[in-house]
Amino acid sequence: MGDIRSPKPVKLLVGMLAQRPEWLDAAERLLAADFGPIDLASDLIPFDFTDYYAPEMGPRLLRKFVTHERLIRPGDIAAIKLRTNQLEAELARELAAPVPRPVNLDPGYLDGSKLVLATTKDYVHRIYLSGGIYAEITLTYRKGSYAPTPWTYRDYATPPYLAFFAKARARYLAQLKTASPICPTGPIRPMGHMGPMGPEGPSG
Repeated sequence: MGDIRSPKPVKLLVGMLAQRPEWLDAAERLLAADFGPIDLASDLIPFDFTDYYAPEMGPRLLRKFVTHERLIRPGDIAAIKLRTNQLEAELARELAAPVPRPVNLDPGYLDGSKLVLATTKDYVHRIYLSGGIYAEITLTYRKGSYAPTPWTYRDYATPPYLAFFAKARARYLAQLKTASPICPTGPIRPMGHMGPMGPEGPSG
């Protein structure tokens, strides 16, 4: 019988999509208020891999990734996904945008060996967590870089994404040398009943 051990903390990462940079800025402010300071942010990356989001979000979307300074417990990711769904709804109300879903927030985490995304959608390669949320290993770290799996979304295997994830991984490994065993995530508010938020993106 194996010994039960506490997991290492992991680094919270959020992928954002929006038409306008100022909408991404508004999302970053809300994310920082809930999950603590943002320590890394990617450049804006044109998102032209699919038109899946166009009915809700419009065309010509921009992708941006952020990571948070405070490390989290891996088991927190389901509650974080529920909270980012709430933040999407808050942004839709506050931005008064001409589209129903101005910002898409896709949280996940990375550690030294993998990148995990949280999603509301079940499939053969996803594991149920709680609260209607599943986890997917999207990338694995092999031979010095993150590598795609057979189900990895095409954009997550592109050089701009992988370069940012490598930078975030290096930051995470440096933090492990000085971090307390588990760092708090900040105020993840009570969820209550969460109804559907409309069609989710490919990762939910």
